[in-house]
Amino acid sequence: MTTFVLVHGAWHGPWAWDRIVPLLRAAGARALTPDLGAVGDRGLHDDAGTVVAAIDTVGQEGELVLVGHSYAGLVVREAADARPDAVGHIVLVDGWAGPDGSGMFTLAPDAFVDAMRTAAETSGHGRRIPAPPPEAFGIVDADDTAWLAARLLPQPLRTFTETTRLTGAVDRIPGTAVHCRPGAYPFDRFGEAVGYRTRALDGPHDVMLTRPEPLARMLMETSEDLFVQEREASSLE
Repeated sequence: MTTFVLVHGAWHGPWAWDRIVPLLRAAGARALTPDLGAVGDRGLHDDAGTVVAAIDTVGQEGELVLVGHSYAGLVVREAADARPDAVGHIVLVDGWAGPDGSGMFTLAPDAFVDAMRTAAETSGHGRRIPAPPPEAFGIVDADDTAWLAARLLPQPLRTFTETTRLTGAVDRIPGTAVHCRPGAYPFDRFGEAVGYRTRALDGPHDVMLTRPEPLARMLMETSEDLFVQEREASSLE
């Protein structure tokens, strides 16, 4: 059985995967959705530690696929670097990613960085970034907009200022970078730069809310690929 550890992005919570989890479970997979936390002055390394703890609960049964949305692309790569033997595949969903020393503020354009720092200083006591409106995530349907607006949370600034600590172990783990079209940022190039295959999916940045079925299919195809690779490796032993 494949276990998917689904890690939500900035300003979101585990609820971001509410429409994906039932689809994965119906297909015979397990799904875990660690909560990166809504309170406290946490940073990227704290979030990676939370994901490592979730990985440690899975054990050795089946394959583990680590999925990171947006900001969590950085988080899951640091977590996988700490547990390279436990993770079979990494999937980025419109995910930020880079080599050791990468972070949101090293990868994002200057205009984004300036806007986030200003928002934290003016409305977040210098420590938290208020949530942008649902439209910033590509959500325009009235019902989805209301659903998302009621759940979005402030994001600790330190999650954006901290940079990843990678030993290189993560680079031994195969990965897939799912990039949504049309896209505001070059998530396909981020994936290519760290050696992942790229796959396009039509939909907004929060594609798990608007197109859960095709995203779940992509995730399950990743699981099937892992099974084939494992079987081929066993036949060569």
